[in-house]
Amino acid sequence: MAEKTAHPATRDIREDPSTGTAGSGPADAVVAGKPDAAVVRDALGVGVAVGLSGFAFGVTSAGAGLTLLQTCALSLLVFTGASQFALVGALAGGGNPFTAAAGAFFLGTRNAFYGLRLSQLLALPRPVKPFAAQWVIDETTAVALAQPERRSARLGFTVTGLTLYVLWNLTTLLGALGAEAIGDTAAWGLDAAGPAVFLALLAPMLRTATERATAGIAVVLGLGLLPVLPAGVPVLVAALAAPAVLWARGRRAGKRPEQPEKPEKPEKHEETAR
Repeated sequence: MAEKTAHPATRDIREDPSTGTAGSGPADAVVAGKPDAAVVRDALGVGVAVGLSGFAFGVTSAGAGLTLLQTCALSLLVFTGASQFALVGALAGGGNPFTAAAGAFFLGTRNAFYGLRLSQLLALPRPVKPFAAQWVIDETTAVALAQPERRSARLGFTVTGLTLYVLWNLTTLLGALGAEAIGDTAAWGLDAAGPAVFLALLAPMLRTATERATAGIAVVLGLGLLPVLPAGVPVLVAALAAPAVLWARGRRAGKRPEQPEKPEKPEKHEETAR
């Protein structure tokens, strides 16, 4: 029974890696994941689609006043699109560099939580983990978690990370070099390409009422405070939506146990005893 109800990824993690040969029985058919070609196709689709948006970041970063070296260094070292766009967007709006960096930092902290989950799923060798950590982002996490077992998760993570890292940095360079030829990024609407891509990736992840409420409150806080707070600060305030929703949910859940009428139970027991 446990074999049937366990998740395929969990079964794969519990397997003994020394047994490299395929066993017999129906369990092996369940453990077998998607074909490698299907995993690579999905990973390449995500990597190419998102990697091309690095061009918009390169243009936006150059338009915000960052040099070519600074722009390329952000993509090479930071490599998380939402944080990069948040940083250059705050700088372009005249925000304080420290405030802009703080907003980008808090947006990037989500990758640490991704890493906790992926470290168990991928179970990479210790020497590889520091290099793999650079690729722990929204897209690689989504592709890896969508796989039914560890081997395909590793393949999806690697192909997505490699494709996206190469394309993102290449298109960042091209965007920064072509910024002068394009002119005003606002006139072309490229300054909105980054947030649009981020929202397109985020929307399918909002599956529960708690997640949708958190996103809605964050949008209201961010946009509502934009005219009255310095650039970069509304992003920090919007981050308070998550603990606020969790606090409200916990308080509501704490009241639920009080609903059943507990005094009736002792009375029934007394009557039964009599």
